[in-house]
This record gives sequence, C-alpha cells and structure tokens, in this order.
Amino acid sequence: MIVEDSAVVRQLLAHIISRDPRLELAAAVGTAEDALREIGRVQPDVISMDIRLPGMDGLEATRRIMSERPTPIVVIAASVEDAALRISMNALRAGALSVVEKPVGLSSAGYEAEAQSICTQLFIMSQVPVIRRRLPEERAPARPSQSYREDFLTPARPTVVGMAASTGGPPALARVLGGLPKTFPLPIVLVQHMGAAFMPGFASWLDGVTPLTVSIARHGATPEAGGVYVAPGDRHLMVGRDGLLQIGDTPPIGGQRPSANALFQSLAESVGANAVGILMTGMGEDGARGLLELRKAGGFTITEDESTAVVYGMPAAAVRLGGSRLSLPLDMIGPRLQRLVERTA
Repeated sequence: MIVEDSAVVRQLLAHIISRDPRLELAAAVGTAEDALREIGRVQPDVISMDIRLPGMDGLEATRRIMSERPTPIVVIAASVEDAALRISMNALRAGALSVVEKPVGLSSAGYEAEAQSICTQLFIMSQVPVIRRRLPEERAPARPSQSYREDFLTPARPTVVGMAASTGGPPALARVLGGLPKTFPLPIVLVQHMGAAFMPGFASWLDGVTPLTVSIARHGATPEAGGVYVAPGDRHLMVGRDGLLQIGDTPPIGGQRPSANALFQSLAESVGANAVGILMTGMGEDGARGLLELRKAGGFTITEDESTAVVYGMPAAAVRLGGSRLSLPLDMIGPRLQRLVERTA
C-alpha cells in the first residue's frame, strides 16, 4: 500500500512498483485516514508511508497502524531537512522499519538506483514479522526474557564500547543510550545501516533523545568519554591502534558500508580485552564475525535477545558463531553496560 500526499509522487511510486515482479500494488491513498480505512480491506504486506500528510501526519498514522493493525512500514522521506528527518526518526521509533529517499522523477540523475532501492526495501521489509505496539496509555511494564542468562565473570577494564544495528536500530539505540547517564565514562563508536543522506539527521535526532553527546565521527578524532561517534554515511568506522577514529572508503564488507564487522574487527585488533561490543537488531549477518573476533581477543560481547529484536538476524548470526558472550533483552543492555563499567573501575 502507498500512502502519499502528492498525486504525482503517488503515480511515480505506483510506476516503480509495477516494474518489479516481486511486488504488487494493493492500494494507493493520499491521506492517513484513507489508509486506516483501507488497511483492513486490502491487508497489505508492507506500507510505504509519506510523513507530511494532510490531516493526520505519517508519524501518528504509523503509531495507529502499529497499535491496531501491525504492518511493516517503510518511510518515504521527501527531504533530509531537520524537521522532516526528526519526524522520520520518530516514525522509526514508533515502529516503522526503515527510511528511504522519495524519488524525484523519471528523468532525474540516479532515478534507476533510487527506484531499485525503494523496491528492494519494500520487498525485504514485507518479509519482516512485526508485533503490535501499544499506545503510551496502555503500555505494559517490560518483562525480562525467559532466555536471559547473566554472566558474572569479571572482564578486563573496558575503555571503549562498539555498537551496531540495522533494521529497527534507531529506536533500539535510543533506548539503550537513553538509559546511560550523561557522565558515562567511556566513548561509544556506533554503526547504523542507513542511507548516507540520513546519517547527519540521524545523529542529530539521537543527540536530542539521549543524555550523551552524539555526533558524526571524524577521521583522526580522539573519542572522548560520554561521546557517541556515528559512522558517516557510506563510510566504514574503525578504531586504530593509536586509539584514534578512522574513517575508510574501502569496499563494502558483505554488502555493507559502514560495516559492523569492520568496527568490531578494528576493536579486536586495537583494544582487545578492553573493548565491549554490542550487536543489536538487524537483517543479515553483518557484525557476527567481527563480534566473534572481538570475543576471541578477550572483549566483552553482548547481543540483543530474540525477545526484543525487531529482526533477530545479526544477533542470531553472532550467537550461532559463538561471538556472543551474553544475550540480553533491550532494556537490560544499558544497565548491564553501566554495571560492567562500575565493576571494573
């Protein structure tokens, strides 16, 4: 289902979808209200959601859909301006799975790549099982996962934390980082799979919803305590043996740039036992081998538990390989990280 204010863009998206044999258009509507009325009738496998809609906006529509009729949602953003990006990021927090740029026309440069990206996102996200998101007033208290197992072995004193996520990552990262105090004593280096154009806005949004200072990582910068350093769009982020941040444009690893494997492997080589690696929700296997290398080097490795992961792909791959020392539900990762730091201080 397409939910799009502009009739022109609605027609363009319909044309893009019609060319892909993997996809079939169930409905195309111009308002959130129409979408809520139609969703029960057509029962789409995935929804492309415009954010700026007349009447109810795309953010509220996402909340309503995820509360009433959970369906995979891909946000189609018209621009990367701050206001639009904040709404898009909040839609991800409300349950949307990913955000892609809106196509600008058949004759525009890069149209074919944009069209392919949109179709691929829609197809992949249509396969993702989603759960009902309660509205704030009916939210139940979180329950620990039955598969949760504490690990009381005392690791070496950590000096840096590496985090990585993909599909479902923005809200997961916001919850984990939001649970850390402003005085958290370690730097955090972070990889999130997302379109390059959205990375500055993502970092700005994350900075606004967590107590820590979040910024785009710069090559050669010294990571400081309480700082969160986000990999730039379409660039690898690593930590060198001198402790400085490294930004690389070497080829994608497993189709990903930035790559979680590149980050964790660099921590294994440069910091070893003094690093903590955390791998959260995401499709595929990026980060699994890197987390295994980090664990073999003595680092403390954590994966998000299946009970809370939007997509239990990347964490599951790490568990299968033996790269995960500890699996935790999302709300336990931040407190466990804080205790880890306190116990080794």
